[in-house]
Amino acid sequence: MARENQKKIKLALQGGGAHGAFTWGVLDWLLENEKLQIEAISGTSAGAMNAVVLADGLAKGGEDGAREALRNFWQSVSKASHMSPFQRSPIDVFFGNWSLDNSVPFMAWDLVSRVASPYQLNPLNYNPLRELVESQIDFERVRRCDRVEVYVAATNVRTGKIKIFTDGELTADAVLASSCLPTVYQAVEIDGEAYWDGGFMGNPPLFPLFKRSPTTDVLLIQINPVARAELPKTAQEIAERLNEITFNSTLLRELRAIEFVSRLLEQGKLDANHYTKVFMHRIEATHDLLPFGSSSKLNPQWEFIELLFEIGRNAAKKWSAENYEHLGERSTLDLEKEFS
Repeated sequence: MARENQKKIKLALQGGGAHGAFTWGVLDWLLENEKLQIEAISGTSAGAMNAVVLADGLAKGGEDGAREALRNFWQSVSKASHMSPFQRSPIDVFFGNWSLDNSVPFMAWDLVSRVASPYQLNPLNYNPLRELVESQIDFERVRRCDRVEVYVAATNVRTGKIKIFTDGELTADAVLASSCLPTVYQAVEIDGEAYWDGGFMGNPPLFPLFKRSPTTDVLLIQINPVARAELPKTAQEIAERLNEITFNSTLLRELRAIEFVSRLLEQGKLDANHYTKVFMHRIEATHDLLPFGSSSKLNPQWEFIELLFEIGRNAAKKWSAENYEHLGERSTLDLEKEFS
């Protein structure tokens, strides 16, 4: 329930595998903070999972229920990974490296996935995420939830267009479609259409959050770094950087459009009755997440998940202390600087 002097926000949650535990930490802090109310969430991949788990818990037990549901979900993710062949090598464990770069099974899979598709390697289309998602999330309750609007993004394989699942469309298949990396899983079929990971066309999509409403503040929870200072030179570094650029490209285009419209509104060149002024905000921890490497996104070991969770909580607390007073007044993400 809304409390006196609460400020409403809309959230945009990026995907990023196990790094989605960073987003869990942010959400945990936001749910604990009585000064904020989450009105809507747009999510992709791990961001979509966080979004529907939050909605499920919120419908069941309010903010405390949402926090409990998120913790249970990530604990289940970690437990399910115990049987995975992708484990850190002894040398990585010794040096406290959370990536899988030196894991022989991971390296072997990485090589094989470049020459064989999931249709060849996994003809029975077994997806371990399905059992996890279906056991942890009551989608009927998610669809009934009136506390928060949820938007889940996927990419239509045949048309190349983005698909937004919401309301009655929110199912386990929709979440699995949003998380479907084409080199790992077969495309998810929904009503005769095939879908891949939503990150290709929106990581996360912002436009569903721009419906005209009193809430004009959109908070982006960003996992993937936009910029890197060092030039990638190894094959692995190049692949990682290509992945980051690909999964950030649509987000940057949307942010550029927001900056353009906002500038025209400030200059009085657009009719304010037909265009909504959006205030953009961002929580990220690039400095903390960069050292982990992209392969650590496949490492849901509980100690690592807990570390990411704490990084997320600390980032949310820091952001709130610096920016809460500006909500409803102005953007705290300098969009013009983002593109200079």
